[in-house]
Amino acid sequence: MSPVLSSTAPSFGFRRRHARQSSATLFPVCPNATSPKPKAGEPLPSALEPVQAAEVTGLNVSTSGYTTADCPPPTSSEAAPHGPVNHADDRTLRADAPLVGIARLAACSPRAETHRKSAERPEYFLLPVKSILNRCDSKRVPFEWTINPYRGCEFGCRYCYARYTHEYMELDGGEFERKIFVKKDAAPLLAYDVAHKYSYASESSGGEKPEHIAIGTATDPYQPAEREYGVTRACLEELSKREGLSISVITKSNQIVRDIDLFKRIAERSELSLNITITTLRTRLARLLEPRAPRPDLRLGAVRQLSEAGLRVAVSASPLIPGITDREGELEAVAEAAHKAGARGFWSGVLFLMPSSAKQFLPFIREKFPRLAKQYEEWYTKDAYAPEKYRKMIAERVARVKQKYGFDVRPPHEKRFNMPCAQLKLGWDAAAVSSQLQEIRSCSAG
Repeated sequence: MSPVLSSTAPSFGFRRRHARQSSATLFPVCPNATSPKPKAGEPLPSALEPVQAAEVTGLNVSTSGYTTADCPPPTSSEAAPHGPVNHADDRTLRADAPLVGIARLAACSPRAETHRKSAERPEYFLLPVKSILNRCDSKRVPFEWTINPYRGCEFGCRYCYARYTHEYMELDGGEFERKIFVKKDAAPLLAYDVAHKYSYASESSGGEKPEHIAIGTATDPYQPAEREYGVTRACLEELSKREGLSISVITKSNQIVRDIDLFKRIAERSELSLNITITTLRTRLARLLEPRAPRPDLRLGAVRQLSEAGLRVAVSASPLIPGITDREGELEAVAEAAHKAGARGFWSGVLFLMPSSAKQFLPFIREKFPRLAKQYEEWYTKDAYAPEKYRKMIAERVARVKQKYGFDVRPPHEKRFNMPCAQLKLGWDAAAVSSQLQEIRSCSAG
């Protein structure tokens, strides 16, 4: 049986009474820590070295001042007292330190077999974890738990916020779409996690509703790897055996329709919402921004199929990219198409850029949309968020769209949170934007 989908949980020798071990125990030094790290392009070890039980650590281990890798990182105002969390700087400081924890496991992870022959395919690795259901402590998101079957995402979206998660493994954010880690033993681990960690009475609801599980918060659960390794489906099969859960899935892939049978079973016994991201209807622009994600029309087709199957599906137009996907009528066109396809919900939020994402996205802007480069530098080198005034304007626009098409105000599991963000100067260069939009419109053909 595939090591990814084994039916019995691996024996970690893990006991809950050891949950409060020190970080030194949870993140042990690699036995061969004195050996030099593999250079860029060199193959990683072909087999996983013996790892003690306490060394097999998932993504839900937090250290003071940091959030888990599956959750959005803190804003500058939420960071530790010593200043904002800057993973890029942190990696530089640790350049000569031995690999520990998830970085050590990643470096020791064996290659996963693949039937793909394309020279453009990413590298796949089997990553052992002790947990598949990971606690998200961030107050800025409407869920308590996350499931991300993979680390890394082949879709390679230029703006992807989750690139920083590869830095936990001492990999550059640019490797996010080239090195994909497949989590092993997902089904038995999830069965244990739901039985021992999940609560059917969340604190946020005053004990009236179950805690919410969001699938696909950091990497797409239906990226091409899913066709070979099936980790997402293994998780859904396990969840379909339970009742009284609260679950959502978000993806950019039409591959989600493969699991309609499981979604129906889950929806009969638990609260379920499905979400498909469509940032633009313009095929060429979508290919530029989201190089290997399915075309927008294929995603709309998936919305229609899910809706016709009697499932609740919503469309996310996030992120809305200033000067690129925010022109008059563009957001409205996505909402109209979603409505016609049977979507019941719709939302959009403005692009935010963590340092690891900005490192990839800002050079892309300078190359493809040079007249927007100066404004992006002013906005996103000072804060991960666009100015508050601009975000408020977009929020009001989204609200009008929801009202026009009768979309649900918010998904059933969503909660309200205040999001503190520093306000920056607002002021697009109108002439530059007008000229740039002319170039962008050339992408609308096809």
